[in-house]
Parts: sequence; structure tokens; C-alpha cells
Amino acid sequence: MRTIYSLNPSWAFSKEAGNVPASMPMDWEQVNLPHTWNAQDGMDGGNDYHRGTCYYAKTLVKKELPAADKYFLEFRGANSSADVYVDGKKMAHHDGGYSTWRVDVTEELKEESLLVVAVDNAPNDRVYPQMADFTFYGGLYRNVNMVCVPESHFDLEYFGAPGIAVTPEVEGKDAKVKTQVWVKNFKPGQTIRYTITSRCGCKNFVVESTETTAVQEIENVHLWNGRKDPYLYTAKAELMENGEAIDTVSTRFGCRTFKIDPNEGFILNGESYPLRGVSRHQDRWGVGNALLPQHHEEDIELICEVGATTIRLAHYQHDQYFYDLCDEKGLVIWAEIPYISKHMPAGRENTISQMTELVSQNYNHPSIVVWGLSNEIGIGGSDQDLLENHRILNDLCHTMDKTRLTTIAAVSMCKMDDPYLQIPDVVSYNHYFGWYGGDTSMNGPWFDKFHEMHPNLPIGCSEYGCEALNWHTSDPRQGDYTEEYQSYYHEELIKQLFSRKFMWATHVWNMFDFGADAREEGGENGQNHKGLVTMDRKYKKDSFYAYKAWLSDDPFVHITSKRYIDRVEDVTKVTVYSNQPEVELFVNGVSLGKKTAEDHFFRFDVKNEGETKLVAVAGEMKDESVIRKVDTFNEEYRLVEKGAILNWFDVTAPEGYLSLNDKMGTVLSTVRGKLLFAKLMAKAMGGKKKDGEKQQMMGFDVTPEMMSMMNGFTVLRLITLMGGMMDVKMTKEQLLDLNAQLNKIKRPKEKE
Repeated sequence: MRTIYSLNPSWAFSKEAGNVPASMPMDWEQVNLPHTWNAQDGMDGGNDYHRGTCYYAKTLVKKELPAADKYFLEFRGANSSADVYVDGKKMAHHDGGYSTWRVDVTEELKEESLLVVAVDNAPNDRVYPQMADFTFYGGLYRNVNMVCVPESHFDLEYFGAPGIAVTPEVEGKDAKVKTQVWVKNFKPGQTIRYTITSRCGCKNFVVESTETTAVQEIENVHLWNGRKDPYLYTAKAELMENGEAIDTVSTRFGCRTFKIDPNEGFILNGESYPLRGVSRHQDRWGVGNALLPQHHEEDIELICEVGATTIRLAHYQHDQYFYDLCDEKGLVIWAEIPYISKHMPAGRENTISQMTELVSQNYNHPSIVVWGLSNEIGIGGSDQDLLENHRILNDLCHTMDKTRLTTIAAVSMCKMDDPYLQIPDVVSYNHYFGWYGGDTSMNGPWFDKFHEMHPNLPIGCSEYGCEALNWHTSDPRQGDYTEEYQSYYHEELIKQLFSRKFMWATHVWNMFDFGADAREEGGENGQNHKGLVTMDRKYKKDSFYAYKAWLSDDPFVHITSKRYIDRVEDVTKVTVYSNQPEVELFVNGVSLGKKTAEDHFFRFDVKNEGETKLVAVAGEMKDESVIRKVDTFNEEYRLVEKGAILNWFDVTAPEGYLSLNDKMGTVLSTVRGKLLFAKLMAKAMGGKKKDGEKQQMMGFDVTPEMMSMMNGFTVLRLITLMGGMMDVKMTKEQLLDLNAQLNKIKRPKEKE
């Protein structure tokens, strides 16, 4: 009978070793798995985290292993490439850091053997990901097991899959369930017993056969119905010999139907089921990606608390345990491979192998409805090699899985008529209008335009968000990294995106702050701070509660800006989020009255005198906070960017005249502004182009879509961004001189 033996404890680890040791090194660091060597340096900024080959070593004592005919090493995740050695002999190589893979070591195991795994996360041009806004943590960061099986067994070498695939087909009130298995050394006289068991264990459907495929019927099937009722069955296959089971595999599955309609959005089991949720990265503070079960459990509970119905599991295959939790909780999932940002002609085979493993290993999860082909891969345009790569992946998904759809996450600069948008079944876009460029009002109209242009192609929003740390203001502005601007941004996006029924899914970027060691912004380097929750999972930002107000049925009330205590204004605005119909606010025990709000965002004007205790009441729910009147702004609330040449609040901005804090679109709408920026823009775009030659900026073609985004940046922010991506850096004196020239140009009157 199959036994899974954990090899997680007691490994020797080295960053410095240059080759495979001949004997157990006694001077290496002792570690337990899961382990990453980037748990600290992968999120502290500087883009200098250790990338290279590191070595893990462990002594295998055969008598300590369960008795078996065959022994397979099982790696649940080794990022990003790995070589396996037993007593110095190379046994296997694997490319792709996020999937399960196994190695048959039966013939090489002695009474005592030295197992060495060389894991490499160094840059290359063939294994994805290589360019992306997150840390590529190296290590054996998921479980490593020895799977011990008899000579005849369910296949362990079929792309790391479980050896069993279940395909339910709902027909009216019943379901036909096809179970397929893969068997190694299937011998005459052996049979396979297939059993389907209901969740309560009170219903069993059993059939025994010599075939590796069986079809069973479930009458009056209990549907898997998302968050409402995530009902799961269990399918078990037993390899029988002389009336006894010699090997067993099992999997849970759900019976459901779904459809993605270009006008009606997502439909689950024949009923509208709006997919409104979040994206998730798999790391956390101080741990990196070496997560334990309790970390996954905490994440799923927080996602459920916010009321999400869907998760985009970006940008790679996640831990099987997390997919299991999604099945149990009824979350609808987008699963994808890390074919991201930069198309590599030499990486095609790796996209194929990673997609094959993703689909094979996750086929049985009812939570998954779409396979993601790529993310922002068309940021620089789509050439023929990129298009062919996508067609291959799309065909592969449909060949392997005829029950699910394919999708991509395109980026704002991707033209609406780009040919690669026509390859998958459905499309989503990553938009940051209101953060990186443009303004929040551009989001909804953009999707209306796409829907009008492609009425038969379902469209969703795969990423949107903005960064927030512990900075605060009563006058939130785009790019200030305050919690208040993040709240404003998400309030606006909720109202625009959730009101468009045709959008098949929306995914906030991101549920949690995550490691991105190359980032240097917001005052805390090494992280992307767009999360609704901090990276340590200890603080839910106000925007978390904005979504909870719209998506959750669990009664609550929340006063925003609790960390913003000291305020200078005589009358301050207080916002309360709640999913209850009415909120009453008490100021030092005195009621300001009750308010209703169709958008779940309740606004109150509060006199700011001395120290004020605020109490919000909604039904039986209550929340409290404190504000305090001060004469001068508390500078601890304001971001002063380390290393910044000039901060926005240092810019002189006379009323009625332009400044570096104005948006490029506003400046370029004036004649003098156009002339002022002609030389700067020419330099940024690589000088004057010949007839027919495309203008480029930051390596990308300058399209109307890109110009629209650029016009939404403030002058200061755009120059700062260009300085980080190309040689267009300006000194403080040059910036102040430019600002002085802008101060002489009258601001154009706003159109009514």
C-alpha cells in the first residue's frame, strides 16, 4: 500500500558550495523544509536578493523508510530549477519553480545514501518568470516527500499529477462522472475499484473494472455552488489484486456548470454569480514563500471575510493545499502559469511544460474555471513568435481540458484590437488609471468602449489597485501613498466596476502586500503595498472594509482613518463603512444623527475640537476611534521619500498657474506647456524619428493608449518614473527651474 513519508526535517544547506559534495557536509547550515534563502533579503529593497545555485543535502537511511517496491522523491515546489543527485549520480533536472514533480530513485537507494538537491533561481532566458514585479524566492519552499509504492501502482510520473482525473457532467438533476486513472505495471488479473462517496459518507457508488476509465451516475446530484454551498464528493480508485487493494488514490471533486457570457458575466449552475474578488501572492513577511498550512488557512479566512467570490492565483501555480481550501470555501479560481511581462523565444518549451503540469495537477479542483495563458506579455507589442506561443498554449489547454476556458491578463498599453486578444476564450485587463496614470474616472468608460468594440468577447479586470502605507491626509492625492487615497480609489473603482454586469470578473491587486525587492517607493522598500492587508496580515487597511461593505453579508461597521488622529482642520470629514442600511455617529456621546448610503460609504462632518471620541453604530454593531485637534500638521503622517530629489509638497504651486504637481495632460493642453516639454519629450522618446518609424518611450511604442496614461501622471511623477527607467534624470535645481517656468503659465480653465 502507498505510503507518503515526509522528508522535511533535517537538511544541510549552503549558499557558498560550488559543487555536489561527496559526503554529508558537517559545516553547512541546518534547516527544515519548507525553506527559502530569500526570506529576508527578498523583501528589503535594493533588488539585490541572492540569486544563484544553492545546495540542500540529506542522508537517506533506507531502513527508516516504509517498505516498498518503488521509491519516488516528490518535490512540491523547488524554485526555479533543480537538479537531483543520489550519491553523486544525477537523477533528474526540472525547470519551473511552482509545480509538483517526482523522481524514481528506487535503483540508486542504498542502505544509506546522500541526497543532494541543487536549486537555482539565477536569471536565464528560458525558464519563466524572469521579469516581473515580485521576488523570485529560491529554495525547497514546499514539502518534499518520499512516496513509497508497490511495483504496480497509480502513475507517479505523469506530469506530477495525482494519477486520477475526474470529469463530472451535470445532466438535469443528475450527473455522469467519468474517472480516469493512469497505472504503471498493470498486470493481468488486477482490477480497479472505483468508488464515489458523498460528503456525509452516506452514499457510495462503486464499480470494479479492468479498464482505466469508468463512468458512474449520481442521481439527484448535490451541486458545488460557490460560496453558497461548496459541496464536494470524493472519488477513490483502488488497484485490486487477489481481492486486496495494493494501491489507492483519491480526490475530491464538485459537480457544477458554468458559463461566461459577454453580456451577463459569470453564470454558475444557471444563475448569475458575479465574480468580485482579489488576487493573491503566496509570500508573507519574514517567511518569504516557505508557507506553512496555518499561513494558507489565515489567508483564505481573510479573503472569505472580505466577501470575495473569486481569487486570481497569480502569477504561478500555488500550493495544492490552497487550491483544496478554495474548493472547500467555494471560491471561484483563475489559475495561471508565470508566462509574464517579457516574451522569451527560448522559453516556449518551458511555458508548455508549466502549463501541462498546471492542468494535469489541478484538473480535479471544481474551484478552477479558467486557465491563464499569460500576464502583461504584450506590454511591448505582440510579434508572431508570441502569438504562436499563445496559440500553442490555448490549444494545449483545450486538448487537456475540454471543461474549462482560457484567459489572459492584458495591460493598459495593449491595443483593443491586438490579435493576441482573439486567442483565449475570455479576456481581462490590468488597469491602474488613477494610480500610475490617468484618473479613476477612466476605468468604467474604458470597459464600456472595449465591450462596444468586442460585444462577443467577455471582458474583465484582472488587476487594479494603488499603494497605501501608514501615511495620512485630509486632502488625498494620486501618488501620495496615503491610506485615505487608497480608500478613495477603491470607493470609485467599486462603484464603476461592480455596476457593469457584463464584466465577467474583477480582481483587486492585491489582497496582501507582497515582496518585490526591486521596488523603492512609498517609504518602505522591497514591497508592493497595493494590498488590502499588510504583508504580515496584522493590519486590514480601510479599503479592505470598503469591499467588505459591498461583498460580505456578515454585519459590521468600520470607522476609517483610525491611524490618522492629529488633524488641523476645524471641521473634519469622517467616513464610515458598513453593510447595514443605516449608520449613526456619536461625537463625545452626542449623536450627529443617522444616515443612509446606497454605496455603503457613510459621510459625516465632525467639528474638530480638542480630543474627540467617535462611536459609529449600525444595528447591533459598534466601532470606535479618536481624533485630536492640532495647530500644525503632524509630519509623521506625511511620506518623505528617501532619496527623492523633490517631494510633491516642496513644489511651489501658485493659484491659477501650473506646477510640477499638475498632470501632463493639463500642461500639454497649453501652447507654452507644449513648447516647454518639446525637448524633454523628444529626449525621452529617443529623438526625432524618420518617416514611418514608430516613436518609443521606455522601450514601448507610443500609442494613443500610452499617451492617455502619460497624460494622467503629474509632471513630477512622470519625470521621476522616466528617471528610473531611462537616462532622463534631472537634478533638484533643474526640477525647481522647470517648476518656476510652469508657474508662469496660466492653468487652462476647466471645461464645464
